[in-house]
Amino acid sequence: MPGIFEPLPGGGAAVALDDVEISIIRSLAVQLLELIGPGPAEDAPDDPLAELFAEGPTEAPADPVLRRLFPNAYSDPELLPQSPEEAEEQQAHSAEFRRYTENDLRAGKRENALAVIRTLDSLAPGEKGEAVLKLAPGESRQWLGALTDLRLAIGCRLDITDEDDTDLLYRLPDEDPRKPMVMAYLWLGGLQETLVATLMP
Repeated sequence: MPGIFEPLPGGGAAVALDDVEISIIRSLAVQLLELIGPGPAEDAPDDPLAELFAEGPTEAPADPVLRRLFPNAYSDPELLPQSPEEAEEQQAHSAEFRRYTENDLRAGKRENALAVIRTLDSLAPGEKGEAVLKLAPGESRQWLGALTDLRLAIGCRLDITDEDDTDLLYRLPDEDPRKPMVMAYLWLGGLQETLVATLMP
């Protein structure tokens, strides 16, 4: 079980993690939370209806990682040749879609990252500094969402756009300053892949 998720009888998944691995995943989840930012209710805690009626942003985020996590719903006008009228129409549709969906998307991603932190914090390390993380089916799906978001974020920072870029990562020299981030990206990919396998019927 070390380093890979395995299915549990009756549903869910389990993986053995050592203290360093737990620390890395938890730190990345906290950074993801900070990147996503607080929800509308956290901005206005005295108003219980704030989140219900809050409208999301209409402009794409400036941060490229957030743009990867919250992409335009419609084709990006900068990537496709089209008339100015078509580009303007697509921008308007994307802005309207973002306005009504982004807050919910952020809340879901925030909850997934929090689920990762909570489950890690509940672990009791074993005798050798290793603990077995056991996830219920719902927690497995939250972990999968968080792992996907973490890999998207790291992949964006590494300028990974396709599979060819991933192949190049394996050949990076050890002295390359991107190496630790690359190792995290590849390791999270292994966790993600084995977790997906546990969710398959």
